Amino acid sequence: MGHKGNWEWAGNTFSLCCKQQLYVIYHPLSHPYFNKLVVKMRTRFGTKLIAMKDTFRDMVQKRDELNATAFIADQAPLPDKAWWMSFLNQDTPVFMGTEKIAQKMKYPIVYVCVKKIKRGYYTLTADTLKMPPYIATAEREITEAHAKRLEKDIIEQPETWLWTHRRWKHKRA
Repeated sequence: MGHKGNWEWAGNTFSLCCKQQLYVIYHPLSHPYFNKLVVKMRTRFGTKLIAMKDTFRDMVQKRDELNATAFIADQAPLPDKAWWMSFLNQDTPVFMGTEKIAQKMKYPIVYVCVKKIKRGYYTLTADTLKMPPYIATAEREITEAHAKRLEKDIIEQPETWLWTHRRWKHKRA
């Protein structure tokens, strides 16, 4: 999913309504007080967090557990470690981690969308975006499919996307 709609509500709702354990990939904040606050907010209904740097290792360790792992995959990676593509008519760097992990672990990719109905009311939909086995020659198919779907949802409800995330702060070398 992306930083669209009420993603914090989505994680808590999943944890309250589904029997699977939800893990959310997050980047720990450098300020200890605010990091503790964010962790408390996100884990109070049973969601567990995985630090971004530990993602693959933790997912391998939890491989035999019935769970879901949420990647909020619309952040800006460093330009030299990114795949570049057109996103909202801008040259945009994107993370490839979700795709690489899904291919290695042979996990399906489920796209989650949070739509605002009215103030304080949201719907959550989940659709299978890609299923293994993944075609070895179709590099970036997962990343591009996710970006295209997110782009469509942002165009449909632009006011619900986190525009302040400085998505285009990097330029291609």
